Amino acid sequence: MFHYARSSTVPVAAGELFAWHRRPGAFERLAPPWQPVVVEDRRGPPLEPGSRVTVRTRVGPFRARWVAVHGPVEPGRSFVDEQASGPFRSWVHRHRFEPRGEGASELRDELDYELPFGPLGAPGGAYARREIDRLFAYRHRVTVRDLTWHRQYGGRQMRIGVTGATGLVGSALLPFLQGGGHDVVGLRRGAGGGDGPRWDPETGRLDVPGAPLDAVVHLAGENIAGGRWNAARKARIRDSRVDGTGALCRGLAALDPPPATLVAASAVGFYGDRGDERLDESSPAGTGFLADVCQEWEAAAAPAREAGIRVVHLRIGIVLTPAGGALGQMLLPFKLGAGGVIGSGRQFMSWIALDDLIAAVLHALTTDGLAGPVNAVAPNPVTNAEFTKTLGRVLRRPTILPMPAFGARLAFGEMADHLLLGGARIEPTRLRETGFEFGCPDLEGALRHLLGR
Repeated sequence: MFHYARSSTVPVAAGELFAWHRRPGAFERLAPPWQPVVVEDRRGPPLEPGSRVTVRTRVGPFRARWVAVHGPVEPGRSFVDEQASGPFRSWVHRHRFEPRGEGASELRDELDYELPFGPLGAPGGAYARREIDRLFAYRHRVTVRDLTWHRQYGGRQMRIGVTGATGLVGSALLPFLQGGGHDVVGLRRGAGGGDGPRWDPETGRLDVPGAPLDAVVHLAGENIAGGRWNAARKARIRDSRVDGTGALCRGLAALDPPPATLVAASAVGFYGDRGDERLDESSPAGTGFLADVCQEWEAAAAPAREAGIRVVHLRIGIVLTPAGGALGQMLLPFKLGAGGVIGSGRQFMSWIALDDLIAAVLHALTTDGLAGPVNAVAPNPVTNAEFTKTLGRVLRRPTILPMPAFGARLAFGEMADHLLLGGARIEPTRLRETGFEFGCPDLEGALRHLLGR
């Protein structure tokens, strides 16, 4: 039998810390992004004795199904979950929340576990201990940051509709907002029929039963890196953003009452390839396909603005998470020692950690004076060469295999010039001016948090 414990101070009262763990989305927020976890089934009220959660996950190189059953609960102070079936011989996890003065508490996780195969599994004890410590260090960082952000942006609970709710950003945003007590409605695409709230990107019609929406976050759009560009794919990229946004905004304007706020995704592609020029929200648009799309994309929200809806255009940079996107695609070659600079390596990468991006969405939703373009990027952009060196250092791998520009163009065509060989040095001026505090302002700290290293 092995024992493990970790404690952290959290800037909320013990009762609020307990309540956060009970809300929808807490489990998803605590799942590490480097280790995919899929919830297959939930039975019973959250944290109540006898309720259970079934997930599919990975333990080392092996896939596993894990069933956890909740045991004794002391409301506001503690609860227990125990493995009913899964990769360990036994696993009992005690969550404790102790008051620590006014408006603060101690989060303490205690584990008692046995490895599979009994004494024969003892050689894996050191590995299991490292992975458990890696997991709980991440969980504690997320808990502290999420509750800090929710305390800062607390107040009126909102009903928020989200398009693109199953995408890379949306699937992280929903549980984050739910953790703050908001009623979050994923808006599925469709012209009607079927269950649940829907929106039709062709007509803009919204079918959202129940109370009116206070705000909408619009994330839907064709994946720009989903395949080699040709005329048809470029048309889908443009139409899914421009036509879809226009239709949605006409639908929002027709609601009675309309939502007060629309936070609409845009992209740093607005600025085009600008070398090392320092850019902020007052900088003019660049040139090229993506710059043109971004300008039309933002202009398409005019019907919402004209209806009195406060519209924020988040110009999103390279979103970092091992769960997908650019970093997700880089990890395997870098882990194999096959990573290296792309092209000259001098092109700037304006990036943002996924956790900071979803917090920036909450900031935009709750900061009434914020409207128009807002750069959703970290305050410390880096060149591709700096990014390559930093990722290699975090992974402890060499980065000596460059991809020359001609190789990138051969492999990716026109897309290479926009996404790999070009770049822009962008600053989050409006986020900082309105008091947003980044959880991961520097690249190495962001990568170590996201990768658990």
